Amino acid sequence: MQRTYAGNMLLDTPVRLGVQIPPQHVTYPQIRDAVLWLEDFGVDIVFNWDHFFPLFGDPDGPHFESWTMLGAWAEQTERVEFGALVNCNSYRNADLQADMARTVDHISAKGTGVGRFIFGTGSGWFEKDYVEYGYDFGTVGSRLNDLEPSLERIEARWSKLNPAPTRKIPVMIGGKGEQKTLRLVARHADIWHSFVSAEELPHKLGVLQEWAQKEGRDTANLVVSNELARRTTEDADALYDAGVRMFTLSLPGPDWDFHLVKNWLAWRDAKNS
Repeated sequence: MQRTYAGNMLLDTPVRLGVQIPPQHVTYPQIRDAVLWLEDFGVDIVFNWDHFFPLFGDPDGPHFESWTMLGAWAEQTERVEFGALVNCNSYRNADLQADMARTVDHISAKGTGVGRFIFGTGSGWFEKDYVEYGYDFGTVGSRLNDLEPSLERIEARWSKLNPAPTRKIPVMIGGKGEQKTLRLVARHADIWHSFVSAEELPHKLGVLQEWAQKEGRDTANLVVSNELARRTTEDADALYDAGVRMFTLSLPGPDWDFHLVKNWLAWRDAKNS
């Protein structure tokens, strides 16, 4: 196969579809069933998010915690990859995050011996989470500054744990900031996730490539990820042409729009044919 690149990003990797289930305004049995349906439909990845309160709708409505749920998903699923879109670095000690990720990785390695967990992470942004749970909110800059040493500690802890993770756990970092976030992506990430438009993406990839060169990083296997919510197939085609190979779709419940998921799965399959 001819290897095709955008900048230095490998493009001959298959398109994958991830579906995010917001853990709000639903019961846990409804979430559990939705995950099983999505796996049966053939989605590649299932995500939740790492917050303590709903992000839309009734701000005090029902809501469930991320990592506890990921442990259950690791056990109940057989094929899909899974993770948070994204974990908040502020809420947990970095070495604890590494150990939690390693453990969930092992739980999910049923039958194959290879885990399916994706470690999506970010610096946090939802002030209510911080205030209500007693964390220091700080500033955008201070939270990003905290993320870098945490990633270094997480990677170091993975190298020390016994047993080790079953595989190199993929790290996904979200955001588009050119001075800090994209530098962290160049240094640490296997997947870069953002909401940038197809028109903006070439510039961001250029900045990312500049950081990668400074870091001595080969980005050939870096996967570019973007969001499908409120986007058309024409938008998705443009993102694909710009280099995106992982697409995520937020799917609020309890009235899950599985018809929408099936449409995007058909689009994915056409791209991979």
